[in-house]
Amino acid sequence: FDEVVGHLAELASKARLGDGFQKGVQYGPINNKMQFERIKELVEDAKKSGAKVVAGGAPLEGSGYFYPPTILTNVAEGTRIVDEEQFGPVLPVMPYANVAEAVQRANATRFGLGASVWGTDVARATEVAGMVEAGTVWVNKHGDLSPDIPFGGSKESGIGRQMGDYTLESHTESKVIRIAKPK
Repeated sequence: FDEVVGHLAELASKARLGDGFQKGVQYGPINNKMQFERIKELVEDAKKSGAKVVAGGAPLEGSGYFYPPTILTNVAEGTRIVDEEQFGPVLPVMPYANVAEAVQRANATRFGLGASVWGTDVARATEVAGMVEAGTVWVNKHGDLSPDIPFGGSKESGIGRQMGDYTLESHTESKVIRIAKPK
C-alpha cells in the first residue's frame, strides 16, 4: 500500500498544470467555478474527516481554476470524496484485505461511470474488471477514451452512451419513404 501511494504521490507532484493547448501540459483548469469550488469542498470535507493529503490538496495560486492532482490516504468509508462523483483530479487511496472486499467496496456506490483495476497479472485484473459495476473499466490505465469505443456510465451515472456507433445513432433520425408499385 505505502509503495503504491508513494508512486502515485510522485506522479501527482510531477504533473504539469497549465493551458491544455500547450505542449507537455497534462492537466488544464477545472471547467468552471462551480466545479472548482465543489472539488475544494470535497477535499476539505475529507481532511476534516481525518484524511491525510499526500500530494496536492489545495488549489494553485493565481488566475484560473487550477487544482493539482491530489492523493489522499486515511479516507474513511462514507466520506463524500468516496461516495460522490467529484469530476476532479483527486484520488482517495484506500487499502483492502482481499479482492472480494475491493470489488464490494467499489460496487457499494450508487454511481458507476468509470473505474480502473491495476495489477501485474493482466488476466486476473481483467477478471476483476468484469466484476466492477461501471460503464467503463480500464485495466492498468484510466480515462483513456477513443471516439470509436462507446463511453457512458451505469447505475445513476450518465444517460446512455457516447462515441462509437452510439454517437452515430443518437445523431441520426431514421426516415422511411414507401412507394407504391405501379400496377
